[in-house]
Amino acid sequence: MAGHSKWAQIKRKKGANDKKRSAVISKHIRAITAAVRSGGGIGDPAGNLSLKNAIAAAKTDTVPADNIDNAIKRAVGEGEGGTSYKEAVYEGYGPGGTAILIETLTDNVTRTVAEVRSVFNKRGGSMGTSGSVAWQFESKGVIVLAEGSEAAQEAAIELGAEDLQETEDGLEISTAPSDLYAVSEGLTSRGYTVQSAQLAMLPSNTVAVSGPDADKLMTLLEALEDLDDVQNVYSNADLPEETLA
Repeated sequence: MAGHSKWAQIKRKKGANDKKRSAVISKHIRAITAAVRSGGGIGDPAGNLSLKNAIAAAKTDTVPADNIDNAIKRAVGEGEGGTSYKEAVYEGYGPGGTAILIETLTDNVTRTVAEVRSVFNKRGGSMGTSGSVAWQFESKGVIVLAEGSEAAQEAAIELGAEDLQETEDGLEISTAPSDLYAVSEGLTSRGYTVQSAQLAMLPSNTVAVSGPDADKLMTLLEALEDLDDVQNVYSNADLPEETLA
């Protein structure tokens, strides 16, 4: 039976209003820049998987193509100069015993860890040590289709999907990270509308959270997302629809 979206539970959507829109674009531009630099200055996604992932994520959040192209051109032109970003992952606990994983790109780790810790302390959470919750998450490819027909499900399985979930809005497909683009492009070539395709950290199990704890958790997750250096926030919370709304 169709259910609520696991993806909506885990990947907090940004850009719901104009105030956040510019911050969303900025985060993706930073990720694209870092991907080009970490890939040896290669600005062609065909030869730079990290860049391909960054572009796919940007398109999911409807970052304009001109912004993406300009970011790649600037990153390629920077050579050895420009800002160097480092990937850093932080872990912690939220209300209701939930696990939280935060992916960041930063040019100042000291600043970033202080900001993340401050949000945890002020919003009813606690920061964990490295490895404290990461074991509860696994890297997967996540594809969202606009339809969940039986034919679409069969096509996804044939192309290498690992898991399927039919929702009210369509079909959510999980794949091995290395199979994400083969499955996504295969579905597109068969005429299916891929709404998004990107890598994500999915929890092995979820924790049901409701009432005041659910509201506090949402406030914590949103505050973490609003930090400039934070790229993605993942949680193993299973939240009520009314809280998400």
